Amino acid sequence: MRRLLTAFAVAICTLSSVAGYQHAGSDIEGWREIAWPFPRDGWPAGRAFHCAVELCGGDVELYVRPKIGFCNCDSGVADDDEVDRVTDLDLMSERFAPLEPGKVIRIADMPGRLRSYDLRMSDGSRHSAVGIAVSRRCDLLVAVAQGKGTAPEVQRVALDFLALDAVTQWMTSALDGR
Repeated sequence: MRRLLTAFAVAICTLSSVAGYQHAGSDIEGWREIAWPFPRDGWPAGRAFHCAVELCGGDVELYVRPKIGFCNCDSGVADDDEVDRVTDLDLMSERFAPLEPGKVIRIADMPGRLRSYDLRMSDGSRHSAVGIAVSRRCDLLVAVAQGKGTAPEVQRVALDFLALDAVTQWMTSALDGR
């Protein structure tokens, strides 16, 4: 009986890992979907993408996921402190510093904020990063992009990618629980 329960537990864990990576390998207008690289936390795995030098001017990776029920239902994403807290920058590195005050943005008809950062990677290299948090009702959608280019370059390619129809449709579906 113990072996049966162990086998069942292994099967469930394996299936949940596969579900988190079900999209890996597909392309969206030059961006290659890659496996979600971060360890499990309190939120489901999101989607991760890599953009090559030819398209983005430098290697850029973008990670996006919904956080259902995590947003203030009345005020949405209220300030830069909230962007710092929720955008998953700490999954890449604990050592990040904002470059300037954030900006109000709108993505896929969702209001929120965007902020640029200097990110010190575990190998000592420095990357630019942009954290994005937008909300709909009481739900949050977060994205973080990082690369070796300048913060404005990383921001531009991240926002262009998030504005693609296929991506906005996925973001809306993810917040709807589909």
